[in-house]
Amino acid sequence: MSGLYGSLSVALSSLMASQQALETTANNVANANTPGFSRQRPVLVPGDSVVEGALSFGTGVVLQRMESLRDPILEIQLTQETQQHSRLDTLLGALQQMQTSFSSADSGIGADLSKFFSSLQQLSPDPSNVSLRQAVLTAAGNLANDFNTTAHNLQTQRSNLDLNVVQTVSEINTLTGQIASVGGQIANLENVHQDASALIDKQTTLIRQLSGLTDVSVIQTGHGIALTTSSGVPLVTESQSFQLTTQVGTDGLRHIFAEGRDMSGSLAGGSLAGLIEMRDQEIPGFLNSLDQLATGLTSALNIANQAGYDLNGNRGGNLFVPPPAGGPGAAAAMSLNLTDPNLLAASSDGTAGSNGNLAALLAVHDQAVAAGQKPVDFYSNLVFEIGSATSNTSADLDASTMILQRLQDQRSSVSGVSLDEEAANLAKYQTAYQAAARVVTTINDLLDAAVNLGRY
Repeated sequence: MSGLYGSLSVALSSLMASQQALETTANNVANANTPGFSRQRPVLVPGDSVVEGALSFGTGVVLQRMESLRDPILEIQLTQETQQHSRLDTLLGALQQMQTSFSSADSGIGADLSKFFSSLQQLSPDPSNVSLRQAVLTAAGNLANDFNTTAHNLQTQRSNLDLNVVQTVSEINTLTGQIASVGGQIANLENVHQDASALIDKQTTLIRQLSGLTDVSVIQTGHGIALTTSSGVPLVTESQSFQLTTQVGTDGLRHIFAEGRDMSGSLAGGSLAGLIEMRDQEIPGFLNSLDQLATGLTSALNIANQAGYDLNGNRGGNLFVPPPAGGPGAAAAMSLNLTDPNLLAASSDGTAGSNGNLAALLAVHDQAVAAGQKPVDFYSNLVFEIGSATSNTSADLDASTMILQRLQDQRSSVSGVSLDEEAANLAKYQTAYQAAARVVTTINDLLDAAVNLGRY
């Protein structure tokens, strides 16, 4: 196609392409601070040439498509690191909460152990002093109460984590439903060859939110995407989502089920994995250690008290209520058996002035009562383990934060909007539009001149 009308068509194609490019640039600028937005770039290609004889004439420019700039590998890495970061963040928060029950040097089990054995030493010079005897029972009662309080706090935290599991599963179901819905909208647009970039960005953002809750693997299919957990449990298939459910197990805790299968122990990432790890592994482990210490300590002190005589000259009984058989629940159930200070067995020969059995009670301080360790040493190691777990998790979280930030920076360099670059594009497309408009004006003037030639 040649001639003035052909030139006009070429100029009009330039006008349309420049206008669409300007609209794309304006949209990029408008979404510069929109989370998850991937900047778009117009892909301009020459129109098909028209051949007339030995000559070939260009037909202008065509906007082939709007290209969203994304790096699929980088998106996968971001999703994976988000899972790890969220799991560590949840785990650290729970560990720090648990640490408050063990961190005080002036109160708690460690301090009460020292106060109890100190009260025995104060009684030793005057074993018949009822006030000093009462001080021993008071210190023993405080020790038992702190075991109860610490165990109760851990159980309460575990129950709260169990409630958080239910809430998190509900959030996961909401997100998978939204992802499936957006997937259906994307498929509908792509089936009629329409641009679905905005919906793809929305879907990617939702997947990133989902990866903060649970481990997610993204699989590209012929008609969209499929989401599964790392163990292969389906969450979304194209436009269909699969709901997770929770059921109370024999242990009294909520278990997570997918299609009838318990997946509680197979989670590897996201805050849900952190909740499960803390609820089912960390807290039970520390509770077991606490029960072990309570069992060993109460048993040793009961045996020592039974070996002596009380102020009435009778054989001593149990200082503490014997722990439950097997040990579980010993810390929560620990309680003082003696309420009468006269029944404290300080004497070794039945006389009121004897303090021989106090040495046996004091000897428990240096006796291996739990895992071959002394009471204070065992408790100190327990506190150290909690502090070490918290510190290690904090270090892992810091490392994950740095990796995640670096990945986000890399994504920004690929998909993020540079206002300087967009400003340059605006100037470029504006100049092209103005030039095309001048061509149209010039051709219009030539056409007017050609039409009016016959009048002269």
